[in-house]
Amino acid sequence: MAQQPQPPGRQRGRVVTASSKKAIELPTPGGRGRGWKVIAGDSLAQLPRIGDQTVDAVVTDPPYGIDFQGADWDGRVIRNAAQHASGERLSAGEAFQQWTGLWAGECLRILKPGGHLLAFGAPRTVHRLAAGVEDAGFELRDTLMWLYGTGMPKSRRLPGGQGTQLKPAYEPIILARRPPDGAVGRNIARHGTGALNVDACRVNDRYPAHLVLTHTPLCDEDSCHPSCPVPLIDDSAHARGTRAAQRMSRLFYCPKASRAERNAGCDHLPARPLDLFPNAHPTNRQPASAANDHPTVKPLDLMRWLVRLATPPGGMVLDPFCGSGSTGAAAVLEQRRFAGIERDPNYQRIARARIAHWATNEAGERDGHP
Repeated sequence: MAQQPQPPGRQRGRVVTASSKKAIELPTPGGRGRGWKVIAGDSLAQLPRIGDQTVDAVVTDPPYGIDFQGADWDGRVIRNAAQHASGERLSAGEAFQQWTGLWAGECLRILKPGGHLLAFGAPRTVHRLAAGVEDAGFELRDTLMWLYGTGMPKSRRLPGGQGTQLKPAYEPIILARRPPDGAVGRNIARHGTGALNVDACRVNDRYPAHLVLTHTPLCDEDSCHPSCPVPLIDDSAHARGTRAAQRMSRLFYCPKASRAERNAGCDHLPARPLDLFPNAHPTNRQPASAANDHPTVKPLDLMRWLVRLATPPGGMVLDPFCGSGSTGAAAVLEQRRFAGIERDPNYQRIARARIAHWATNEAGERDGHP
């Protein structure tokens, strides 16, 4: 017998309801104070404190479950939470999928019917991410691809020119939706959610694609570096310089997060050691220290495009894994309200500083959106 779909808020036999703990108040339209907040704590502990159907979109870059640089938050914390919830001994992949289902189930409850979720993943574990999101009750709608071509290979060098891994050059982004209440048109009229903001995300008046390109830092105004993926994907880049290609392209370009963008608003914070690529050749190393030492800062233009795609104008965006606050900065620049959850005190400070900076500067930056 085919398995019946679970109703929203139910994940593997577990009904997800709002916690009896003191509720978290989210920024309201036209409310007092700023239109954003960063909530301190673990997402699995804080998400239950957010009320039902209070968020229009979830845009997040969660841990990938790959033990990134041996960090606890990308390995041990995930396994412990999943095994505690299941009461079973799980493999690393099973634990990541179970853990994904836990936070995604809360997001399903918090989202309005028809609300979208965008979540970054890693090529090795994106199938578990998608399965966990689907287990929670979401509809899987699409997978976007962010191609950047600038990753550092982590392969072991073996005799005879052999290795163990390829150079990373893309990240998948899962697009999912909480099932709408009935017909989509009626759901939009009732809740304001259920559709993507296609016109707001067009590239040169063309329909937006599920492919995003980032030039390598070695490209210039007139031509692409041989290692850049753009001319291999977008034929308009072959005969034109990079800027001319962008004006003619059918695809969305975004620059890699620069050092200035990473650290904007963080001047008052202490510099911390920064080693994004510990296996890289010394000549390719990043600066030795920076105020924003988060290892996976996403480009602001990319996050603005995703926020604009999934969130109604003036809507509420949630990021359960706030990190250094790129989603929040994108949200305030796009005139959306924002709430993020972050467990690391250092990243909480960085996120608040960066979002406050862009909230202060939003009037001057808003019209320059991609």
